Amino acid sequence: MLIDATNQIIGRMASIVAKQALLGEKIDIINSENAVISGRKKLVLAQFQKKVIRGTWAKGPHYTKSPDMLLKRMIRDMLPYKKARGEAAFKSIMCWNGVPEKFKDKKATSFKEADASKLSINYVSLAKITNFIGGKIE
Repeated sequence: MLIDATNQIIGRMASIVAKQALLGEKIDIINSENAVISGRKKLVLAQFQKKVIRGTWAKGPHYTKSPDMLLKRMIRDMLPYKKARGEAAFKSIMCWNGVPEKFKDKKATSFKEADASKLSINYVSLAKITNFIGGKIE
């Protein structure tokens, strides 16, 4: 299953993706940097910055600054990833920044119930979040 994350609310999309992965489906998510998180920009950015600066460089916790890995981690948190079933489901999910060459000619789906048009003005894209916490988007 190929999913386009452009203007998709991450929490709603992640719950749908997690259910599909638990059913044994292989899932590829493209344009992960264009997914959005609902909430006021200032508060969302402060929460992510707090997660990144927590801990030390030696001990961690180490938090990723790449949009595709951030999205994958959010999906992981909706899976029982410490059990064999959840670990297998997590391995069947791949997130990509942009659209790779192998998916150029394929049609991607998006979820109507996870569309950001339902939200008011208050949402932040994953690209802005990763840029704010020090990540670089290629």
